[in-house]
Amino acid sequence: MTDDLALLAAVTELAHTAGEKVRAEFSPDARPSSRADMAAVGHRLRDVMLDDLRAGLTALRPGARWVEDEQETVPLDDGEWWAVDDVEGAVNHVHGMPEWSVNVTLVRDRKPVLAVVRQPVGDLTYTAVQGGGAYRDDRPLRVGTKSRLNDALVATGQAEADQESTYRRIGESVTAMLDHALLVRMFVPSTPPMLLVASGQLDVFWQYEPVLPGVAPGILLITEAGGVVSRIDGSPWLPGAKDILVTTPALHTAAVAVLTTVA
Repeated sequence: MTDDLALLAAVTELAHTAGEKVRAEFSPDARPSSRADMAAVGHRLRDVMLDDLRAGLTALRPGARWVEDEQETVPLDDGEWWAVDDVEGAVNHVHGMPEWSVNVTLVRDRKPVLAVVRQPVGDLTYTAVQGGGAYRDDRPLRVGTKSRLNDALVATGQAEADQESTYRRIGESVTAMLDHALLVRMFVPSTPPMLLVASGQLDVFWQYEPVLPGVAPGILLITEAGGVVSRIDGSPWLPGAKDILVTTPALHTAAVAVLTTVA
């Protein structure tokens, strides 16, 4: 863990630098008029930022491989991998909304072991190292303490896969949770609600067809903050899993029971 803590400081600095560059391109007044407008901004940010981050992270860990686009939803081999999203929530960024971040996670032998999420709007930095706890800036994070699902704030996200069955499951899962939870919310992207679970402000989050750079940092932050991470059916989560569920320990069984009613 000592080596990873030293690495964390360097990765955090890279994420801060990248975040400031992305923030320079951000305007709360941005209002794109078409998908073409959104794509143009997104591609420009990705081309500039990902090259910078990739070079810096490769220098820190030359032997680590890179999770490319085609590997974001499939199982990974053992070894070290960088799972990075230079602008997680780019659709929010291009619409002038603050819910975007720079995500950097080191995955070792198919488990996230180091994570940094930098949110330039709000000046927040979330960090975690396996076995070293989870933090927002210098403040330790802990998941919530609710014991009943009907007291809980829960959330899901819109999957990126354009599969009819996936969209149906999203809708049916929201309907199922509306009958059991206090409040159901929908988020895009995956990172913000997972940060809220890690900080105890949200109690349950699930998603179908997640992508690894979006969920990997939250997985480590939630685990280190005392939460539970699994598949929706309660089985262990690994990269390539087709769904994910994160909860407080006391609510995991109830959340699984509700969500597994969705075919």
